[in-house]
Amino acid sequence: MLRKIRITLAALFFTGITLLFLDFTGTAHQWLGWMAKVQFLPALLATNVIVVAALIALTLLFGRIYCSVICPLGVMQDIFAFFGRKSKRYRYSYSPAKNILRYTMLALFVAAIIAGISSVVALLAPYSAYGRIAQSLLSPVWAMGNNLLAYFAERADSYAFYTTEVWLKSSVTLGVAVATLIITGILAWRNGRTWCNAICPVGTVLGFLSRFSLLKPRIDTAKCNGCGLCERGCKAACIDSKNHKIDYSRCVTCMDCLENCKKGAFSYGLRYKKQECETAGSGDGLSRRSFISATTIIAASSLVKAEEQKIKGSLAVIEDKKIPERSTRIVPPGAKSIRNMTKHCTSCQLCVTVCPNEVLRPSNNLSTLMQPEMSYERGYCRPECTKCSEVCPTGAINLITKEDKSATQIGHAIVIRENCVAITDNVSCGNCARHCPVGAITMVAAEQGKKSPKVPVVNVERCIGCGACEHLCPARPLSAIYVDGHTTHRTI
Repeated sequence: MLRKIRITLAALFFTGITLLFLDFTGTAHQWLGWMAKVQFLPALLATNVIVVAALIALTLLFGRIYCSVICPLGVMQDIFAFFGRKSKRYRYSYSPAKNILRYTMLALFVAAIIAGISSVVALLAPYSAYGRIAQSLLSPVWAMGNNLLAYFAERADSYAFYTTEVWLKSSVTLGVAVATLIITGILAWRNGRTWCNAICPVGTVLGFLSRFSLLKPRIDTAKCNGCGLCERGCKAACIDSKNHKIDYSRCVTCMDCLENCKKGAFSYGLRYKKQECETAGSGDGLSRRSFISATTIIAASSLVKAEEQKIKGSLAVIEDKKIPERSTRIVPPGAKSIRNMTKHCTSCQLCVTVCPNEVLRPSNNLSTLMQPEMSYERGYCRPECTKCSEVCPTGAINLITKEDKSATQIGHAIVIRENCVAITDNVSCGNCARHCPVGAITMVAAEQGKKSPKVPVVNVERCIGCGACEHLCPARPLSAIYVDGHTTHRTI
């Protein structure tokens, strides 16, 4: 019964979180957005004390139930392990904990957070790793399915569905997602929870806490006949059936052992013997190092929380735009600064998924690899849109109001007069000035004289960097006006 309850809850969480990355309408986030915000690392980076405390309490009470129910990457590994088990059900065996590897990865992760090396944090964060898989691999399939339904609905004079564009946002992010899927999939298929217990930093921290959990699987030596089914069916490789010991730092509370045991020697409840509290293959020295590692990551990850803001505009799809060379990348208003974005973002791609104007896309720059940045070839950031700030679970993009967003300067427009069609084609345009939502662009005569063409001039004190001018500029291949980002945002 406990195993069935665990599987049911895991399926609900996994389905809900997957929908967050597939839904391009924003509807799912109204009901399921909290699932992203109860993930351990995002809550830690967002300094969400209530969620972090609740997850720690959950672990101290039930063990690593987070890894087998709430974490989407953990549940995905269980799915691979399930299909791998079809070939041979009892195929695992006990192995000592790979403590040197797991604590090295944790130390590397903590060092990356402190040093602000976001690419390392993004690669190791379990929730973000699954987010990239869902957004890069599953989301296009979902969108194509939606477009197929929209096609048939249109033939039936129905507008229940509408088409959405399917495009590759980042080849680098796609490659990382594919590599992550292959590595975790093969490890889970062959060896169960190797990734969780040897590489994942969240698993290492929660593994230390789970050693002191109130409820945990127990072995009744009087009933055990030494058949070893529990050990050979344990995907965490944490049951030493010969010595009747369980490494609780690696046990993910999947309850499989309770079902596998034919003699009823396993139960899940309060510990009452000292030997049942012992962890197989772990010494006191490692326990102290585990404690230091756990406290270090919590202290290092309690970063300064930011504020909020954002922008909106209108659509005018123009083909064949090229990305200009920006001296400073552009991040959404709620990020407050590039520094805050770099320190808090785990590159989960949730904001990229919900961006309605396709302004956000993953960065290909090594220092900010896979973190979202803004570019205006496919659309611009509308002043009334605050979707990315509503879904961000880490505090990298803080919740912002529409009013504050319209007053936040994330960058400023720069005019390249020699590219303007008023100069190159001697025509009257003014597209950028007409569509500027804050009236920061004025058309003035390029030269003295009545017949001189008018070119744009930008009031940098009023410009908020929304990108409407850049996106709607008819000049090709590069716009005659483009936005350069600001390192720190300011209110105008």
